Amino acid sequence: MRLLHDPHEMQQTALAFRRQGKRIAFVPTMGFLHEGHASLLREGRKRGDLLVLSIFVNPTQFGPNEDLDRYPRNLEGDCALAEACGVDIVFAPTAAGMYPPGFQTTVSLGPLTEPLCGASRPGHFNGVAVVVTKLFGIVLPDVALFGKKDFQQLAIIRQMTVDLNLPVEIVGMPIVRELDGLAMSSRNSYLSPEERQQALCLSRAVQQVRALFVQGETSVDRLLSAARAQIEAVPAAVIEYLELRDATTLSLARQADQGTLLALAVRIGSTRLIDNTLLGDQL
Repeated sequence: MRLLHDPHEMQQTALAFRRQGKRIAFVPTMGFLHEGHASLLREGRKRGDLLVLSIFVNPTQFGPNEDLDRYPRNLEGDCALAEACGVDIVFAPTAAGMYPPGFQTTVSLGPLTEPLCGASRPGHFNGVAVVVTKLFGIVLPDVALFGKKDFQQLAIIRQMTVDLNLPVEIVGMPIVRELDGLAMSSRNSYLSPEERQQALCLSRAVQQVRALFVQGETSVDRLLSAARAQIEAVPAAVIEYLELRDATTLSLARQADQGTLLALAVRIGSTRLIDNTLLGDQL
């Protein structure tokens, strides 16, 4: 396994493999890898001759009061997990390498960015779009894999790839959960043991809505009330958003059906956690 830091070296390496007719699979991450990332890498190993993992804590997708400086980092541990998953190249650029002096280009996005995380994190998805576009231009992947835990991000990247005619197949991979149901996240490391238990209210809300939907409940108000009750039972939990939306357009759902997305963001202490489920998906 090779560790590359320079974008030009990564791009030239990718070009050389493409000239040989090799298929490149790519998993972009911000590092501090866990089993959720590992599931992407194992699937990527099946889909490409060359498997590239990027590790880059992208400053342009963090707001001024967010956790850029304290976001967890562990390059040595990440490389060990990557090697165990069969990664060929770890691309870990610096911020200066990705955004050199004079950098000024942005990517303008549409309505998919407006609700949910886009409403509470202004500019976040513009930063995501820029870095993903740059990474696609550097790594030159045939296929890129993203986790469905960041459902809105995945929807935006799919749309951007279509709109800009980027020749990359986008694959969404299922949420990976801890044994007790908590969605795996690098930010889970912020939680104290007590907060870790409190955070289970997110997955309990997801499970409650899924159970009611399976029983035939389609009322948006009743489903959201049931989810809200699970979260409000934890005094430390503060709901940022809790919504049922169309999984394709992200417009508000009027009645729940197989294509309805439950999406939630909740703060446990100072830690912001997200979760979601597509009601029609089988778990």
